[in-house]
Amino acid sequence: MTGVRPQAEEKRRVFADLTPLRTSADYRRLWFGNTVSWIGQGMTALAISLQVYDITGSAFSVGLVGLFSLVPLVVFGLYGGAIADTVDRRALGLAGASGAAVLSAALAGAAFAGFHHVWFLYAIVALQAVCAALNSPARSAMIPRLIPAEQLRAANALNSMVMTFGTLIGPSLGGVIVGLAGYQTAYLIDALAFFASLYAMWRLPSMPPERDAAGTRRRASVLDGLRFLGTRPNLRATFVSDLFAMILAQPKALFPAVAVLWFGGDAKTTGLLVAAPAFGALMGGVVSGWQSRVRHHGQAILIAVAAWGLAIAAFGLSRNLWVGLLCLAVAGYADTSSMIFRNTMMQVAAPDEMRGRLQGVFVVVVAGGPRLGDFVSGTVADLTSPALAITGGGLACALAIVLFSLYARGLWRYDSLDPKP
Repeated sequence: MTGVRPQAEEKRRVFADLTPLRTSADYRRLWFGNTVSWIGQGMTALAISLQVYDITGSAFSVGLVGLFSLVPLVVFGLYGGAIADTVDRRALGLAGASGAAVLSAALAGAAFAGFHHVWFLYAIVALQAVCAALNSPARSAMIPRLIPAEQLRAANALNSMVMTFGTLIGPSLGGVIVGLAGYQTAYLIDALAFFASLYAMWRLPSMPPERDAAGTRRRASVLDGLRFLGTRPNLRATFVSDLFAMILAQPKALFPAVAVLWFGGDAKTTGLLVAAPAFGALMGGVVSGWQSRVRHHGQAILIAVAAWGLAIAAFGLSRNLWVGLLCLAVAGYADTSSMIFRNTMMQVAAPDEMRGRLQGVFVVVVAGGPRLGDFVSGTVADLTSPALAITGGGLACALAIVLFSLYARGLWRYDSLDPKP
């Protein structure tokens, strides 16, 4: 089969498979553009938070930045997926990236002009989320049109590295740039970085929606996408399993408290706790070669989510900082492994005309799940203790996955060589 390496070489593979980057110039352009834009977005996200705090001196005002981002992502995520199944995905990606570039330029212009108003920053954040909700499903739905099906798992592993690398490097670089040259410079660099994404998108081939069996193109409906997901138990089960992890075992909101109470630390310790899962997630993409030998993607997802829960539970029992960081890194590795297999299943088992809408659902789940998890962990911690919230949540996640695997037998039996959605 084209693109498949000899079995002996696959057995030796440890690190990420770079085949999609080597064999597809279009995918390589998209990947490079995404890398640059993710770093730029990470810089801008931190710069906006710092500027809001500088203007207001209020942590609550900084927290509202997340709310102004979340609501448009959830509201427009589903519609962004439907649009991606209706129009040329390349054109939609160009529109989303262009809008984001204009917004970053507006931030830079306002900062250079001394226009420092919180309402303006909130409005920009909300509009950025709208652009992301339109852009993300289109970009993800493009990938199966750019590379062979057997390379999708490798491509998803490479994409996970892009997102995690941007999450790690972008904010750090943003903090340095803001400290040295001010907010306006960070925003300006982000606006210029979007030109890499725009160039990559411009060089891609046109990708209009495929015609159905009758040779016609139907207008994509959000409800049709949800109905389709309702008839695909294995795809639906992947979303449910991910929600178990994000809602039941999401300790991020408690990091500031446990940094002080458990480890006697400060803001730097909190930063380490936040960075540890991201580092593990990055390693999940770097050391992903073994995944090419896994046929039963559903089993891999369920095991990875259970591993996330157990690692979070172990973190809740740790009182040594380095042991805790190791547990969080293991959790991040498991989370990336689950995401790679889940995205691969979604791209392979769903027809092209539904991929955008399923990616829209994915955006909503990823945006809303962790926020709900923060609320659950914070509430349980207030009623009991951070230790019980974290350890109990992790164990609840692992137990829920075990019970769910007994129900979702189709997901457990899912075979990538004979995919059934």
